[in-house]
Amino acid sequence: MTSFMKNPGEAVIREIEKFVSEHPGNRKSEPDGTPYYDAPLVGFADASDPLFLEFKDIIGDFHLTPQEVLERSFPNHADSWDGSSVISWVIPISKSVRESNRKETRCSSKLWADAKIYGEELNVQLQEHLASFIREQGFLAIPPVLSPFFEVLQLDEVGSAANWSERHVAYAAGLGTFGLSGGLITKQGIAMRCASVVTSLKLNPTQRSYSDFREDCLFYNSDKCGSCMERCPGGAISQEGHNKELCMVHCAEVMQECDYNAGVLSCGLCQTSVPCETGIPKKS
Repeated sequence: MTSFMKNPGEAVIREIEKFVSEHPGNRKSEPDGTPYYDAPLVGFADASDPLFLEFKDIIGDFHLTPQEVLERSFPNHADSWDGSSVISWVIPISKSVRESNRKETRCSSKLWADAKIYGEELNVQLQEHLASFIREQGFLAIPPVLSPFFEVLQLDEVGSAANWSERHVAYAAGLGTFGLSGGLITKQGIAMRCASVVTSLKLNPTQRSYSDFREDCLFYNSDKCGSCMERCPGGAISQEGHNKELCMVHCAEVMQECDYNAGVLSCGLCQTSVPCETGIPKKS
């Protein structure tokens, strides 16, 4: 038995952690090599978890299940789908990046904008790297958002919606619950990026520590918050939740105003200077 197969879950986590810690794309080159992201959180979900079918009702019937991802990606390997898994991870935004954004009231900080640009490049490369690493072990693996069938739809009811939602997948993998702003509140906070890979590799699912999808948001569980509403300069967050279209309009406006993040839709004010910035907030 190879060392990988002795504990494939641990091997996958180590590979993700190593990539994030060692990749030069996770460091600001000047002046001090500040990291954009902290150590990742990793969770696993069973590809046959009924929650993925529920997403078709919650998000829309266009949202793919892990089985559909595998069917489209590997149509000649149906015998390899039994016991398949979803690997999901969160890379928390580092303290220095978050602190820089706390001071802002209109645009994101330059450091936050840089983290979004280079952080997403890092995240894409991590998806490619992990899929390749798993395939080298003899298993099928595909990052859904990098596949040719990934798409973002424009819907009258909800605005833009993807056929693979990384935040919902992270929720299924036990990594966090949703806040009023629509972000995912993890044990390292709501300021983060996330991604996933679907694989034929069988992994023990991470136990979800929550029973409700809004369990860790103070606005929903104690009626004692609404900080993200106050932080949102575009009026995109209300008691009804997050309005994607208003959010995009504001981000597009400030993209023209702030020369340092021209071409990048970034804001993130609702993820900083709020109780859930650094972790799961305690109920008062």
